[in-house]
Amino acid sequence: MKTVLCYGDSLTWGYNAEGPGRHALADRWPSVLQVALGQGVQVIAEGLNGRTTAYDDHTADCDRNGARILPTILQTHGPLDLVIILLGTNDMKPVVAGPAFSAVQGMERLIEIIRHHAWPLGQDQTPEILIVAPPALCETANTAFAAMFAGGVEQSSMLSTLYADLADETGCGFFDAGSVAVTTPLDGVHLDADNTRAIGRALAPVASMMLGL
Repeated sequence: MKTVLCYGDSLTWGYNAEGPGRHALADRWPSVLQVALGQGVQVIAEGLNGRTTAYDDHTADCDRNGARILPTILQTHGPLDLVIILLGTNDMKPVVAGPAFSAVQGMERLIEIIRHHAWPLGQDQTPEILIVAPPALCETANTAFAAMFAGGVEQSSMLSTLYADLADETGCGFFDAGSVAVTTPLDGVHLDADNTRAIGRALAPVASMMLGL
């Protein structure tokens, strides 16, 4: 049995901007990935609204710092064969970090944590890592989200190229979710059901190859 951890934010949690609420379980991209990979693989969805790569959000009622919580998540779900990281959007909130390059620095920290983790019994090698760039933000008439992510449309358009370069430098896999999915103008940030399913379908052959299936 192979085990895949999907580590992300609201795009992994399944935030539905039409509600607002949560997409049906079957529509969330980790669920679609699970169906595509089959019963020989366990896909674990670990999504949290507002999660950053490595930055504090002092407005939250939970710990959204992805770097601080990651060791606990790794220890909880190990042993792991593949970690898919879909993070970076929330880093581009001006109140959190702002520039796209901040997300790159945070992503690099997450890679370091995974590769130097003290794995539990039964894991004798570091899992593969797949960096996924989130779809770029789009313009929205939602004043709250537009203000929350001020400057994010421009910054998020840079993230795919920056993440691809980081993947090359660190020997990680890379996938641009923006190549198959677009954010909804309802809030400029999240995905409708069709687009989150599209990410799960597109990741299946990449994950399969990295798992050696």
